[in-house]
Amino acid sequence: MKGIAEYHSTVLDCADPRELGRFYAELLGWDTVSNRDEWVSVSDGGSSKLAFQKVEDYRPPVWPRSERPQQVHLDLLIDDMDQAEKAVLEIGATKHEHQPSQDDEFRVFLDPAGHPFCLCRR
Repeated sequence: MKGIAEYHSTVLDCADPRELGRFYAELLGWDTVSNRDEWVSVSDGGSSKLAFQKVEDYRPPVWPRSERPQQVHLDLLIDDMDQAEKAVLEIGATKHEHQPSQDDEFRVFLDPAGHPFCLCRR
């Protein structure tokens, strides 16, 4: 079925697009395809793209509370949870204090701009 539109990218607001672009390029092994002060995008070389736009008064989400909800988050598949956790912490992520997974099927982290993302067992 043909849709009305074709997917282009997911865009995250942030205070520092270059820093967030660097983080996700390293996290996903993708290339930076646009690198400006106000806008950075990274891509897998195919149709998948993440972009980061500068917002002057950026305030990060406060998850899981509702005054500034997460609004969007990424679920990323990994093979070795402990190894992946160590690697994302080394490149600038922080592990969130709230870990809702009862069976450690996923772990919640925050990117350098405070957006939640999950490492999920494959």
